[in-house]
Amino acid sequence: MKIPHMKKLYFLLLLFCFFNLGNAQIINIPDINFKMKLIALNVDTNSNFQIEVSEALSLNFLDLSNSNISSFEGLENFVNLEYLNCSNNPINRDIDFNNLKKLVYLNYSSIQSKRYLKITGLPNLATLRIEGLTNLEFLECTGNPKLTTLSVNGAVNLTEMLASNNALTSLEIEGLTSLKKLYCQVNKLATLNIDALTNLEDLECGGNLLTSLNLTQLTNLKGLGCSNNKLFKLDASNLSNLTTLDCSFNEIFELKLNGINNLKNLNCQSNQLSALSLNNLTNLESLWCGVNQLQQLDLNALKKLVDLRCAANQFSSLDLKGLTNITIFECYLNQLKTLELSDLKKIKRLRCDQNQLNTLFIKNGSNETELNFSKNPDLKYICVDEGQLSQVQDLIDSYGYTNCNVNAYCSFNPVGEYYTIQGDSRVDEDNNGCDSQDLSLPNLKFNLSDGTSSSGFIANENNYSISLPAGSHVITPVLENPAYFSISPSVVNINFPSQVSPLNQNFCITPNGRHSDLEVVILQINAARPGFNATYKVIYKNKGNTIQSGTVNLTFDDSVLNVISVKPSASSQTMNVLLWEFLNLKPFESKEITLTIRINSPTESPAVNNGDILKFTAAVLLQENDETPTDNAFTLNQTVVGSYDPNDKTCLEGSVITSKLIGEYVHYMIRFENTGTYAAQNIVVKDMIDPNKFDISTLIPTSSSHSFVTKISEGNKVEFIFENIKLPFDDANNDGYIAFKIKTKPTLRVGDTFTNEANIYFDYNFPILTNKATSKFETTLGTSDFEFLNYFTLYPNPASDILNINAKQDIEIQSLAIYDVLGQLVIAVPNAKLVSNIDVSKLRTGNYFVKVKSDKGSSNIKFIKK
Repeated sequence: MKIPHMKKLYFLLLLFCFFNLGNAQIINIPDINFKMKLIALNVDTNSNFQIEVSEALSLNFLDLSNSNISSFEGLENFVNLEYLNCSNNPINRDIDFNNLKKLVYLNYSSIQSKRYLKITGLPNLATLRIEGLTNLEFLECTGNPKLTTLSVNGAVNLTEMLASNNALTSLEIEGLTSLKKLYCQVNKLATLNIDALTNLEDLECGGNLLTSLNLTQLTNLKGLGCSNNKLFKLDASNLSNLTTLDCSFNEIFELKLNGINNLKNLNCQSNQLSALSLNNLTNLESLWCGVNQLQQLDLNALKKLVDLRCAANQFSSLDLKGLTNITIFECYLNQLKTLELSDLKKIKRLRCDQNQLNTLFIKNGSNETELNFSKNPDLKYICVDEGQLSQVQDLIDSYGYTNCNVNAYCSFNPVGEYYTIQGDSRVDEDNNGCDSQDLSLPNLKFNLSDGTSSSGFIANENNYSISLPAGSHVITPVLENPAYFSISPSVVNINFPSQVSPLNQNFCITPNGRHSDLEVVILQINAARPGFNATYKVIYKNKGNTIQSGTVNLTFDDSVLNVISVKPSASSQTMNVLLWEFLNLKPFESKEITLTIRINSPTESPAVNNGDILKFTAAVLLQENDETPTDNAFTLNQTVVGSYDPNDKTCLEGSVITSKLIGEYVHYMIRFENTGTYAAQNIVVKDMIDPNKFDISTLIPTSSSHSFVTKISEGNKVEFIFENIKLPFDDANNDGYIAFKIKTKPTLRVGDTFTNEANIYFDYNFPILTNKATSKFETTLGTSDFEFLNYFTLYPNPASDILNINAKQDIEIQSLAIYDVLGQLVIAVPNAKLVSNIDVSKLRTGNYFVKVKSDKGSSNIKFIKK
């Protein structure tokens, strides 16, 4: 009777052993000699002829020398090793030492088979023996903070050595005649014997304690970095192959550079230099010599110089004539009285702050994107390019200079070298090639790239003209719907001045398939004021590639709005709806309807008061299905105002926008008015688009009062340029505007706001900053912070004229708003602390929501207008 019980016991015992054996973490050691050596060293403590992780972890000492091991795969598991000797083995695979963070001693000597060795990031490594590695070609020994000595003697084939970021006080590299690259920066070396390294091409020994450096034998040297040492002198003479020299942050008072005519980059800043001879450095492109004691600097021979930084010296004058390639110039913290930079036609960064400047001449045809001339309190005059007048004036204001004049009249000669590409763009309606009989295409956008920067250009007319500097450029025409059309040519590659200027290049747009696509938008040409007339435009456009016919209608509140004039006349009018029929609207063709409408005054019934919202809805209907029906209707929510700024910016969708427009187009209008005493010849509207809220690549002008061009640069800067329009100053004719659409980022969410403003420049006067047009994405109502009826009584409901709101508890109303079922704001009461009722008589019959904002949060409730 006990036999079955014993069998069961044996079975459980075997199962237990099998389970433990299966869970033992056995290290994979493919090299049999390595494995047998470990067994011979009694590492296999449980005698199962396997090396387990637990057994590896128990070791801190391991001597594997002279064991005929070719692969040390598995060694990475011995993470507690402090001593490791693997010398004299025929290793043919790389050893991974990275896991051996406790390693103090490592002997890797006399291994003839290895050409590559990497020993990095071992925080406790204090002794490293790697002698006799005669076939080694590459050595990386970096990031070992306790390693103080390193000897690589005998590595006669070594060509590249990385020994940076250790604690080396001694580096033995004698006899390394094949060495071409030596990097031993950030150590504690006081001496470095490199005399015999005659093939050395790159030496980086910065961040040490060197007081001298003998370079006389290093005639093949191309790059030298010895910054952050304690050098007093440096003789780099006759190193004819040297192209880069960085000896910055030393104590050098004598620097010899004779016979190094190929030098391109010199950094000798933060030393004790009182003189610097550069006459023979005709190939120099970058010169950093700041923070020295220099009083003079002869730059006449440096025609290739691109980057010049000489800040914090003792210069009272600098001659930069003929240095046409400079893009970066920093000379701050000197004693300069004047700067003449008219030859610096490519300059992008200029820092001349903290000098003693009286005059500054930077009219050179280049737009300095980084410009700083602060802390020059005696500055009286700045001459700049016309395009920089506002930028420089803004800086003058920010610096607090009250007696500094800026203009462009120091020279009337053309500045900068520019070339022109020009032509027209037409739509090939009859599919027989573009000719003068085909429809012209206005507002064609071009992406411009010179290989390093990109910009955009949009022509207002079908003819375009683009000015470009010398060099190679790629010009790409861009359409809003590229799938609808083919453009020939699709890309234009040009190179000035090798090609003739002006270069004539026309573009032909051919329909691709059949696409029906119309859009409509409403513009508020001027402000809506109670008791006054206002002008509106309804603009509809064929964005597709087929001729279209259909109707356009405009819906408005005829109880408070009275149509005075319409051009062209409506085909029909029914109560509050105007309708126009159109025929044969060609691709890219747009048409305008202009309306003059009188707005009721506060004394009329129904009354219109400041803060009321006037709602207009336009719709375009075509005979075919539209591919993007979302822009077949447009709603303008216009806030009624009393007094207003004639130079303003408005989001036509309103201040509260349905979340359905996230990632879609919103429309802006910028209005300007010449309030001066003479005609404004040129007007520029500059708009800095927020790249976090808008996709600038989608910006499209939709309408304007005058001819203009659009330039997009610096990633998010948009300039609408009205050139030579001579805008009158009499009140009847002194208004203008630009309207455009742009897509919001699809990453925006409900509750996000987006704000935009613009600067308006009238000729060379100070710019006028518009208001901030702020809009917010909301669902119809959003969420409620409290139950409406717990705090308020709303009556009557349904309501026909007056809707009363009475508070039940202690609560302070901040604002009230009424929305229709589409989420459109129809009535807004921004300051409603003392308001207890709202006039809803002008609302149409239907369902609405009243939303209250208070000191306890927001809430809403539905009501019916009867």
